[in-house]
Amino acid sequence: MRNSEGMLTLDKLRELVRAGTIDTVLVAMTDMQGRLQGKRCAADYFLNEVVEHATEACDYLLAVDVDMNTVSGYRMSSWERGYGDCVLRPDLSTLRLVPWHEATVMVQCDVERVGGGAIPVSPRQILRGQLDRLAGHDLLAYVGTELEFIVFDDSYEQAWESGYRDLAPANQYNVDYSMLGTARVEPLLRRIRNAMSGAGLYVESAKGECNPGQHEIAFRFTDALSTCDNHSVYKTGAKEIAAMEGKSLTFMAKYDEREGNSCHIHISLRSRGGDPVLAGDGAGGFSPLMESFLAGQLACLRELTYLFAPNINSYKRFVPGSFAPTSVAWGTDNRTCALRVVGHGDSLRVENRVPGGDVNPYLAVAALIAAGLHGIEHELPLEPELTGNAYTSGKPTVPATLREAATLFASSEVAREAFGAEVVEHYVNAARVELAAFDAAVTDWERVRGFERL
Repeated sequence: MRNSEGMLTLDKLRELVRAGTIDTVLVAMTDMQGRLQGKRCAADYFLNEVVEHATEACDYLLAVDVDMNTVSGYRMSSWERGYGDCVLRPDLSTLRLVPWHEATVMVQCDVERVGGGAIPVSPRQILRGQLDRLAGHDLLAYVGTELEFIVFDDSYEQAWESGYRDLAPANQYNVDYSMLGTARVEPLLRRIRNAMSGAGLYVESAKGECNPGQHEIAFRFTDALSTCDNHSVYKTGAKEIAAMEGKSLTFMAKYDEREGNSCHIHISLRSRGGDPVLAGDGAGGFSPLMESFLAGQLACLRELTYLFAPNINSYKRFVPGSFAPTSVAWGTDNRTCALRVVGHGDSLRVENRVPGGDVNPYLAVAALIAAGLHGIEHELPLEPELTGNAYTSGKPTVPATLREAATLFASSEVAREAFGAEVVEHYVNAARVELAAFDAAVTDWERVRGFERL
C-alpha cells in the first residue's frame, strides 16, 4: 500500500502551489534500464499546460544503452526515423511529494506516440498489458520487492575518479541482522526511510546484509503497478540522498566476488473483489489456481530470465551457496530454490529469487504475470516441491550468461504471445547491444592476467 500522507491529489497540488509551498514538478518516465528520466517543470507550467496536454521528450529514451549512446537495431527510434518525440502522459494517481528536494513533487508517466496510442516497448506499458490480461481472468496482482544495496563512504565523484576501485564500504564485515552494523549507517538509513515515507511509500524495516556495507530497506506490498512505481522512486531517491550525505551506494547485481545485491520479488493474486485466491484445500494449502500459477513460473523461468537479469553483471550473482539461485525449482520456505513459497492462508505467495538489484521492476513483474498466466491458461500440473539443497539437486539451471538468456528469450513463444513480437525484438536488440559493448571492452582482469605474464 501507499502512505496516503505522501500522495497528492491534483487539487491538493494546486493548493500547495498557490501557497508557495511547491514550485517544481518532476515529470518522469521509467526507461529500459529501470531509471527515471524526464523533466523538471515549473509548477505553474505543469498545472496550466502539462496536466491537460502532457509533455514531450526524445523517443531515444527507449532506444539507448546505459551510457545514453544512440545505438542501431531499434525500429521505433533511429537516425533513419529522425529521433523524433514521444509523449510523457502524467498518471495523476502517482503525484507525490519528494521530501529530499525542496518544494518539489513528482508525477510518473505513461509513454505514448505523438500521434496517439501507447508505445508498446515502454516498461510501464508492458506491465499494464499483463495486468490487463490478468484482469481478463478477474484477477489482480499484488507485489512486494526487496531491494539490497551496498553503501560506501566515498562520494559518487570520488568513486568515479578512482575507477570504482578501492572503495571504502560503510561496514567492514558481515552485518546480516546486526543492530550494531545498521547503527553505523543509521543516519543515512533513517533519512532514506523517512524520505520514502514522506514520498508515499509504506516503510516496513531496514536490516543489514552479508556483504560489507550491504543493507536492505523493505516496503509494504501493494498492487503491482504501484509497487513498480514506488520501486523506481526509491531507487532514484536512495542514490540522491546518499549523494547529499557525501556517500554512494550501488544496486548493481554483483559489485565484487562476495554476495550480490538481490531484488527478491513476492507476488500473490486476488480476485477482482480483493479476496486472496492462492490458498486452498490442496497439498501444502494450495488452491488449483496456485498450483497452475506456480507451475507456469517453473515452466517459463529459463526463457524469461532475461527480464529478471538484464545485464552482463546480473549473471555473476548465480553462484552455488550464495543465496542467489541456480536451480529452477520450488520449495516451501527454501532459500536455495529459485522460487520460494512463503506464507500461508491469505498471505500465501511466491517469492522469485532470481532478480538482482539491477532489475527493471516493470519488466520483471510483467514476466512473473505472463509466466503465471501461461500456467493458469494451460492448467499446468505442479511438480513436487524440492526439499533439501537445490544447489546440488541436479535440476535444470537458470541461464549462466546474458547471451544464453537472450537467446532463450528470443525464441520464447510464451514471450511472443504475452508481449508481442515488437517487444521481444526490441529487448533482444538491447541485449545484443550490451553484449557487443562487453565483447569489445578490455577489462582490468585481462590486464592483470596478461600485461606481463603472457
